[in-house]
Amino acid sequence: MGTALVTGASAGIGRAFAERLAREGTDLVLVARDRARLEELAAGLRDRHGVAVEVLVADLSDREATGRVCTRLADDVRPVDLLVNNAGMGQRESFLDNDVRAEEAALDVMVRAVLLTCHAAGRAMRARGSGAILNVSSVASFISNGTYSAEKSFVTVFSEALASELAGTGVTVTALCPGFTRTEFHERARMEVSALPASWWLDADDVVAQALQDVASGKVVSVPGAQWKLITTAIRATPRPLRRGGAVRALNRYRRRGVRHG
Repeated sequence: MGTALVTGASAGIGRAFAERLAREGTDLVLVARDRARLEELAAGLRDRHGVAVEVLVADLSDREATGRVCTRLADDVRPVDLLVNNAGMGQRESFLDNDVRAEEAALDVMVRAVLLTCHAAGRAMRARGSGAILNVSSVASFISNGTYSAEKSFVTVFSEALASELAGTGVTVTALCPGFTRTEFHERARMEVSALPASWWLDADDVVAQALQDVASGKVVSVPGAQWKLITTAIRATPRPLRRGGAVRALNRYRRRGVRHG
């Protein structure tokens, strides 16, 4: 099954990708900031599935660390057949109330690192005539809700553009756009989402299964879950001036219902 490099592999959707790919016999390069969590995950995957697992500790908000990941992706001796760009971060405050250094770090992780790793992987894969890139975006990329939406909009549009550039080369590019998924992401970002409808939530394993199926079929934009396919179709059909305000107001109403006081 070749080798996959997964960023943000220590938790959430990234960990689910690592588990699924290892179960299918794919060797792995796991990338994240927390060495202890990566080593624990790697040891478990080796024991359970007998795959080779390499640990690459890197903070993708750091240019030098991102460069090490790019060097690994460009290695022709140990080729990476699938790049899963999953690393991401949410913000606790609105843009103007937030520390601009936190905003810069998020931009580095979800925009600059995606661009650089895709450049390294895309060139190496194109030269070999095979490979796949899966960039984890979000349904937030279809609305205007703070810098997270803006950064994920880049991921979606950039993936579409790169897919067109690589058409006919044997290399595919897919933007994965999940809705709310049960992981520790929202808790770590201290987002209040308890009032969101249960029907909106996705299971991380289901998201990964759909994503890999869409990668195999060469799909450029993957939206897992029937409910989110319907929601995103409606959003994308809505005129942009209405899209800017309506979806955000609806989301904020649910969030306010779940705010805990006292």
